[in-house]
Amino acid sequence: MGAVCLGFGGLYVTGLLVSGDEVPSGTRVRGVDIGGLSPARAEAKLERELAREWPAPVEVRIGDRTGTVDSRAAGFTLDSEETVARAARTGSGPFTVIGRLFASDGRAVEPVHRVDEAKTRTALAELAGKYDRTAREGAISFREGRAVPVRARVGETLDVGRATGVVREAVLDGRTGPVSLPVERSEPRVGAAEVDRAMAEFAGPAMSAPVTVTVGGRAGTISPATIGEHLAMKPDKTDRLTPRLDAKALRADPAVTRSLAAITDEPKDGTLSLDGGTVVLAEDGRPGQKVTADALGRTVLPLLTRGGDARTAALPTRAVQPEISRENFDSLGLKERMSTFTVDFDPAPYRTTNIGRAVELINGSLVKPGENWSFNETVGERTKANGFVDGIIIQDDQYTKAAGGGVSAVATTVFNAIFFAGVKPLEYGAHSFYIERYPEGREATVAWGSLDLRFANDSGNAIYIAASSTDSSVTISFYGTKKYDSVEAVKGPRTEVKKPEKREGPKKNCLPQTPLDGFNVTVDRVLRSGDKEVGRETFRTRYDPRDEVTCEKPITL
Repeated sequence: MGAVCLGFGGLYVTGLLVSGDEVPSGTRVRGVDIGGLSPARAEAKLERELAREWPAPVEVRIGDRTGTVDSRAAGFTLDSEETVARAARTGSGPFTVIGRLFASDGRAVEPVHRVDEAKTRTALAELAGKYDRTAREGAISFREGRAVPVRARVGETLDVGRATGVVREAVLDGRTGPVSLPVERSEPRVGAAEVDRAMAEFAGPAMSAPVTVTVGGRAGTISPATIGEHLAMKPDKTDRLTPRLDAKALRADPAVTRSLAAITDEPKDGTLSLDGGTVVLAEDGRPGQKVTADALGRTVLPLLTRGGDARTAALPTRAVQPEISRENFDSLGLKERMSTFTVDFDPAPYRTTNIGRAVELINGSLVKPGENWSFNETVGERTKANGFVDGIIIQDDQYTKAAGGGVSAVATTVFNAIFFAGVKPLEYGAHSFYIERYPEGREATVAWGSLDLRFANDSGNAIYIAASSTDSSVTISFYGTKKYDSVEAVKGPRTEVKKPEKREGPKKNCLPQTPLDGFNVTVDRVLRSGDKEVGRETFRTRYDPRDEVTCEKPITL
């Protein structure tokens, strides 16, 4: 027995002497032979031949989609030092050492890996960002007159916490996939069955044909494309798709506006005129019809599921009274003349045309209480297309030729009607130099785009403006209810008088100009109720000198 032990021990010692510190011969790690190498050389060989390829990427399945996890990027790396140490430990027993003296076949050792779980979670979070799928509710949209179903979709979200363990086990086991990762599923509230029902019962029929609405025997149609732009289907509290028609937007749609305009009547105001110095109702107004958004929506929505002639319905309307009619004429307060003013001028064909055209556009204006009146808005731009011709105007302190010349005579007449009616002027401006036919400090000019003549009707009643002209005069009268018993103009003296100069005019389009002093002047508007002064307002005007201008070749109008 002792001889046997002695022999065994001798063999063990001999095995140790033969192998020394080397990795046992025949040792392989995933096919890489490290047997007979020192630990340092074995580690270097593993790093060189195995670390770059191991562990392999893992194919994963997320729901019904597949992806790949890069194991190294996910924190799985080879621990070559521990792998070599393991190989050495598994080969250090006496029987293993003795066996090396007689065995020539290889010995497989599994690699040892390091795991950085934070990187694993980060890699899986990035994978989730790429493959997660939100739930999509079933829905129906309307496009270009067609109902378009939107199919429901189950939501799937990767469970990163649980997936970390699954991937770790797959890598350790050497599996390359496909490995199913755990996901959390979210079911849509509106599924395919509900979409199919809504398509069949409402959406399809709604887009099948136009609907027709009638008012007093007149018919208008609304196309599916127009309806679809303002129609939606939304889930109710029970997740049932129900129609929502935006009646306000439908009513404002230009196509619907045109269709309804053809079957309804706008209210027509009565016509006012002067009869012996009194404003009378020459022609009564006529009520119109209005279709509200609510009435339109309540009429159209039920028609959408019907077919044929059943897609037609009478449209309720609301009567709209005219602003001027026999019923409300007395409430306008047009009971007396508030003011009147006349400007005389030298006859000239361009003045007759331009003044007459402005008078035509102003005559009959009705300004409601609280409203503002504008000369430019009422008369419009003074162009040939608007009925005006070239005449004399003042530009840069010089007479010149332009369309609308002479209209300032109308503006001055209106200004004085405003002045003596006692209503509030909002915007006005005098000529740059004084023109003798106008009252000093009580005259006005206008320029399209830069200077207007405006007033606010603060009289408490409507104001009717009567305008008329002849070849040599223009008259403007305001009718309503007087604010004051009398309005008086008190003019002050001329001050800061400045003499004109003499100069030659331009070579082209030159108009001669007679000289006139420049000066300052003030005019007080004195407002009285009975004999009592109840208000005084001062209007200040500065006139530049009117230079004498001579022309070598003057133009004529």
